[in-house]
Amino acid sequence: MNFISLAVTSDKELQLCFHIRREVFVHEQQVPEQLEIDEFDSSVSVSHHFLLVDSENNNEPVAAARWRLYNNYTAKLQRIAVLSAYRGIGLGKQIIEAMEQDIRKNDHISMIILDAQLQAEAFYTKLGYERESSDTFLDAGIVHIRMIKKIGG
Repeated sequence: MNFISLAVTSDKELQLCFHIRREVFVHEQQVPEQLEIDEFDSSVSVSHHFLLVDSENNNEPVAAARWRLYNNYTAKLQRIAVLSAYRGIGLGKQIIEAMEQDIRKNDHISMIILDAQLQAEAFYTKLGYERESSDTFLDAGIVHIRMIKKIGG
């Protein structure tokens, strides 16, 4: 299998991201759709969306994620979703690394944050993210933690 990371540039590609997110968050995890699609999804210019496609299977979309500016020096990773049939083969890591590479093009960004589902903490720790504090919080009824990664500055 060969998977390619794409920076989303069209509304058609953005709709493919939404399809993956609906499968993972709305159908699997029972997140209400009105919480899943938000103001940062209004167009490809509002957030930096990424799509992972299977190049050996007619460029079938298999994972999606986005990042956005959180403040002047911080990027925030969000909505990281891999279809269930493609989990466990490194695609989450691949799409995060693609976003991190894109973020590093911005010299003023020195930190990346994300709000991880508690059950995914070990995954993000392997990628260099650390818990910001011991606090947990509920987002869409799922326990989350804030994690950070310093990338410069």
